Amino acid sequence: MMEHAEGFDVLMREAERIVKQLDIPPCPAILHRFKLEFNSPHPDLRRMAALVCTDIGLSAALLKTVNSPFYGLAKKATGVEQALSILGLRASANLISGLLLRRAFPPASGAAMERFWDRSMRVADVAVGIAARFRDIDKDEAHTYVLFRDCGMLVMLRKFPQYADIMEQSAKIPGARFTRIEDTHFRFNHARVAGALTRSWSLPEPLCEAVSCHHEFGPMEQGALSAKPPGPKFVAFGALAEQISALHANQGLCPDWASAERFVLRTLGIGADDIVALNEDLLSAAA
Repeated sequence: MMEHAEGFDVLMREAERIVKQLDIPPCPAILHRFKLEFNSPHPDLRRMAALVCTDIGLSAALLKTVNSPFYGLAKKATGVEQALSILGLRASANLISGLLLRRAFPPASGAAMERFWDRSMRVADVAVGIAARFRDIDKDEAHTYVLFRDCGMLVMLRKFPQYADIMEQSAKIPGARFTRIEDTHFRFNHARVAGALTRSWSLPEPLCEAVSCHHEFGPMEQGALSAKPPGPKFVAFGALAEQISALHANQGLCPDWASAERFVLRTLGIGADDIVALNEDLLSAAA
């Protein structure tokens, strides 16, 4: 227990250092207050809804998302309190976190940012479709993980003007190699930066841990990392979603798949044939 506490303190100090050096956007006040209420002994749905309603843009985005085909509601939510009630507080916190991330790094702020969001949303949509086929994976948590997994790129893109050129390589080479390139040029890599952002935004620690090491398949499989459940499952699930997204786009194998495949199959308890079936099911559902 003591070792775990000390390890967590080290992670938090590292996150604080990165936040300061890279000027990472602080946790939005509305998200901070929402999570304080969420973590209180007796969360009050009405107070939480009133808090969201203080931000007209967030309220509108929340309702638009809840009423989208993503959630497939038989009856549309007409107000924020009803939306939170339908989703549940944990799913609502995940959704609000994702909406505020897009606000902090709007796609319209540049071509590289727009390409990032296009790709991330495609993978996140695939993640939701896959999660529906795994009993022990929550689709909202899966969606949130995939959205935040590479958010360190957004921070580095805003901090370093020359990062846009290097970021283009991320779609062509394995992630572990790409993070070494980032470290060489900037002394930071997107995985560590994303871990710092998620911790500073008070996302659940297993999700933060998975974000921080989402390219470290070998060490995680060998037990060389201290990752605890459901962290490894998040990492495996994200790699699977990225690979199926690549298949949808007729891009073949994504750069990480050679090093990730065995870890993904073992962690998720599936076979190669299951991936083919998942891909075909999702394509049929989208037709």
